[in-house]
Amino acid sequence: MKYVSTRSKIEPINSAEAILQGLSEDGGLFVPESIPKISLAEIEKLVDLNYPQRATAILKNFLTDYSDDELAECAELAYDWFDVVSKVPLSILVQDTNNPKFPVGVLELWHGPTSAFKDMALQMLPRLMRKAMKKTGEQREILILTATSGDTGKAALAGFADVPQTKIMVFYPDGGVSKIQRLQMVTQTGKNVNVVAVRGNFDDTQTGVKKIFSDEKIRAELEKSNVKLSSANSINWGRLVPQIVYYFSGYAEFIKAKQIKNGDQVNIAVPTGNFGNILAAYYAKKMGLPVKKILCASNINHVLTDFFKSGTYNRKLPFHKTISPSMDILISSNLERLLYHETDGDFKRVKNFMQELNDKGKYKIDNSLKKKLDKIFYADFATEEDTKKMIKETFDNFKYLVDTHTAVALSIVAKYRRETKDLLPILVASTASPYKFTGAVLDALGENIEGLDDFAQLDRLNLKTGRPIPKNLASLDSAKILHDTVCDKDEMSDLVLKFAAE
Repeated sequence: MKYVSTRSKIEPINSAEAILQGLSEDGGLFVPESIPKISLAEIEKLVDLNYPQRATAILKNFLTDYSDDELAECAELAYDWFDVVSKVPLSILVQDTNNPKFPVGVLELWHGPTSAFKDMALQMLPRLMRKAMKKTGEQREILILTATSGDTGKAALAGFADVPQTKIMVFYPDGGVSKIQRLQMVTQTGKNVNVVAVRGNFDDTQTGVKKIFSDEKIRAELEKSNVKLSSANSINWGRLVPQIVYYFSGYAEFIKAKQIKNGDQVNIAVPTGNFGNILAAYYAKKMGLPVKKILCASNINHVLTDFFKSGTYNRKLPFHKTISPSMDILISSNLERLLYHETDGDFKRVKNFMQELNDKGKYKIDNSLKKKLDKIFYADFATEEDTKKMIKETFDNFKYLVDTHTAVALSIVAKYRRETKDLLPILVASTASPYKFTGAVLDALGENIEGLDDFAQLDRLNLKTGRPIPKNLASLDSAKILHDTVCDKDEMSDLVLKFAAE
């Protein structure tokens, strides 16, 4: 399998090179030349495999320059850290008690070392990258540069901390992540890590990182220090491809639980901001997973909802800080990959869309492309009140606790079923432990949190619900703050060059 850019005609490269490079030099994203197919017989075989084995079975279709043994080794090491045997358990809820045959399966993607779904990919990426260095003979130091809206940062830091021949620098919006998310990042140990807060929102932060990647002068300066830039955001194919696995795994778990038979259609609901997690569901569907609709769930930063409903992508909407901060995004980078595939690889058209977005703040797709997307996606958004209401209803009805992002997805599932009467079984991507957003979750459950600090809130939520507190979060109380730099967005490049030279 070879990889090309979404924005120009380049010489195709293999997956190891794409993973090391992260972003194409033309500013585009790497995509596979074709999407491999998985048969129902192959899906059936997944049922009796464990998660690392399932990962190997799916990834080998995309990472063909890695051997099966190499992928198996990466998967075993990546998921060994997880706190449950199944790695990604499926909790089956009944959304409508009048229709018990139409379950909602909550795919818990947050049992890794940082209690967020990003661990699913960011425990794999460093291992794939290390093997890629050996395959390509890369001698330079790799500087991982990442913008985060909360969860990617800590997961990337945990994955790359003290990995030989790498450095990692994470930028996050100052005041734009939860207190727990911030503490997870600023207390990260490791000789090769750096964490910086940026004055602005996530889009300012992400735009700053993208500009650094496309700046030839910065690349030249880094070359003098024998440093090569790469990314741990989902713009890196090595970050995105492991996410495809868990949709196949969730389907296999549905079969295992006797909720469906192999070949039965399901829907998938994903809370999303940067469009990476939901794009992985799209790839799974294109590969042959029996998926009817993919539900794109947004919060009140509903740029994606507007896009799918109107055909116009407009990043100039008002920006809101919400109780689901990992979705507080107005520039959804991975949508570019979807446009590439659904325009049949028309990179000139995609480049024009991205140029219009950069110059005018918006672009519009034509009716034929919109109709294609309508067949695949349903999109809607949840208000803050919708989100809180869903947290409470889910706990009251099922004694099941969800975080603010998963609640957004469940809210959109309820809207979709009311509007369409489509009651197919549905997989919901649950993206974080509720303990990462304790204040908002406690508030939704009707608890008074006035005067409670973050760690008292952890205890209160545990007392209220009986759900165990993840060890990695409980230990933050005594962790030392190691990173306290705050910068303006125009200072980011100078800080990167300084860190690279250290």
